[in-house]
Amino acid sequence: MIKDGIKAISYFSEKGINTNCTLVFSAGQAILAAKAGATYLSPFVGRVDDISWDGIKLIEEIVSIYSIQGYSTEVLAASIRTPLHIVQAAKAGADVVTCPLSSILGLLHHPLTDIGLAKFLEDHAKANK
Repeated sequence: MIKDGIKAISYFSEKGINTNCTLVFSAGQAILAAKAGATYLSPFVGRVDDISWDGIKLIEEIVSIYSIQGYSTEVLAASIRTPLHIVQAAKAGADVVTCPLSSILGLLHHPLTDIGLAKFLEDHAKANK
């Protein structure tokens, strides 16, 4: 997300070439990227959180602005670090996330699922005796 990057997005967009504007940390930057014709926008949720701001709130703001303005740029929530980030980004309206496999696999886990599975297996073992 720099001035020359916005120029490049505009150039490629005019030629029908998809682009991703990355290293986005504010709604203002998101507006510039959408106006330039970015296909995707990558706000860095985890890095925003690292400076004690709210990365998911940034996703909400961008999605709201894009909806109001009718921009077609898709929001790709980047720097996702936890399963909770994935769920929150989806609730905030992100179209896509980039994240480590551990975050995706973390979506499978819930303590009640683990307890329930253990109980089912215990009941099954008792029934086979």
